[in-house]
Amino acid sequence: MTTSGTTNTSDLPGTLDLGAFSISLNVADLEASRDFYATLGFEVTGGSLEDNYLILKNGESMIGIFHGMFEDNIITFNPGFTNRMEQLEDFTDVREIQRTLTDAGLELTEQVEDLESSGPAHVVLLDPDNNPILIDQHV
Repeated sequence: MTTSGTTNTSDLPGTLDLGAFSISLNVADLEASRDFYATLGFEVTGGSLEDNYLILKNGESMIGIFHGMFEDNIITFNPGFTNRMEQLEDFTDVREIQRTLTDAGLELTEQVEDLESSGPAHVVLLDPDNNPILIDQHV
């Protein structure tokens, strides 16, 4: 596993580099949720009300709020990015993460079909309490 680019994460704990962490929340009222998180210091950095989602940042903390896109809240990781959303030159590709997870015996509910492909792709798995985990590579 290698990470380089704008931030070196090799000295941080963990054995599988999953990328930037965020939580994706299914919300009933996008504007009310935006306003609530604004009182906690979060600012809109992406998405739009028209597209039914907003990306909110407060320091290195990130929350995605989504209306009508999925049923459950989702734990999200983005390979290729730091928590500051700086793109890394080298990172663990989601296909390699998929191989590692399936080799460890984990069942994926969504997976990359062509493991020889490159670029954007995602995998989804459930933790023991059925919380969805999305590993979503954008680059």
